[in-house]
Amino acid sequence: MNFSSVVLSPRQLLQLCISALHHLIASFFSIVCYWTPGVYRGEAHTPPVDRKVDQREVQNAVTPTSVNYHFTRKCNYKCGFCFHTAKTSFVLPLEEAKRGLKLLKESGMEKINFSGGEPFLHEKGEFLGKLVQYCKQDLQLPSVSIVSNGSMIKEKWFQKYGDDLDILAISCDSFDEATNQLIGRAQGRKSHINNVHKIRNWCQQYKVAFKINSVINTFNVDEDMTENILQLNPVRWKVFQCLLIDGENAGEMALREAERFVISEHRFQEFLDRHSSIPCLVPESNEKMRNSYLILDEYMRFLDCREGRKDPSKSILDVGVKEAIRFSGFDEKMFLKRGGKYVWSKADMKLEW
Repeated sequence: MNFSSVVLSPRQLLQLCISALHHLIASFFSIVCYWTPGVYRGEAHTPPVDRKVDQREVQNAVTPTSVNYHFTRKCNYKCGFCFHTAKTSFVLPLEEAKRGLKLLKESGMEKINFSGGEPFLHEKGEFLGKLVQYCKQDLQLPSVSIVSNGSMIKEKWFQKYGDDLDILAISCDSFDEATNQLIGRAQGRKSHINNVHKIRNWCQQYKVAFKINSVINTFNVDEDMTENILQLNPVRWKVFQCLLIDGENAGEMALREAERFVISEHRFQEFLDRHSSIPCLVPESNEKMRNSYLILDEYMRFLDCREGRKDPSKSILDVGVKEAIRFSGFDEKMFLKRGGKYVWSKADMKLEW
């Protein structure tokens, strides 16, 4: 090859320099305009188009009208089918929990339900009482409720915090003491059934709506609870089908083995048909339970149960409610279908005991 053929003219050299300079300037402005914190620490750069899509998803996130906050996993019962087991003993500090509840209120929360574990176990119910009081008095939420096994509740708790509680749901799976023992819904020789009646009377006295939750499983599926439910006269009787959650009550890493408690859809329907005369009965199939509840764990992470396990989001304390709720698996249509949009409060009480 002739060397003279690759020697550029002054005009060509000028064009090449201008082109190179243009490229350098364009690259510089690209970095300045689209740089995000973390890129130079080895984190992947997110293209501008993807970032805009994420922002739209956050803006369109569902409103957390009703939230179930499982602030503790510890429990004094050993129900064999439990699907929120004591994998940790962690409980947020009170002020951090309040901060998260305030974030939820600012995002549209109208109803909060406190659960566990056993929510009355931590600090003998004082921690729970302060959260209830904060939600009603400071956040002025229309509806504040609790789900409990009832074993740790004392009348003095009602005297101190009862005015700020709208609904108390007590878990009761059977009206046969031997069956409750088989299930694990018991502590020693104490009568769970007697305790349910005592708490029902306290709810009447302190104007708190009384609910019953029952998990239907192999040990109680043939029971007829009609007479007992009618006698207790709850404002609502929630009847759940026993649900398996990998890592909680099923699988190698689970603390429970609930497979022996599971019943078929057909047997669950037979139980519902047997109790169809009870007007307050509200059935909750596995499908409804998996994706029609917004569940916060002890770290204030939304739990996605759609794949048969509990996949946590990031904590709302770290990323905010709208960002975290995108990963909750929440089906708003299913939520509305089961009547979840209705927020019941003490102001609505017209109870005849």
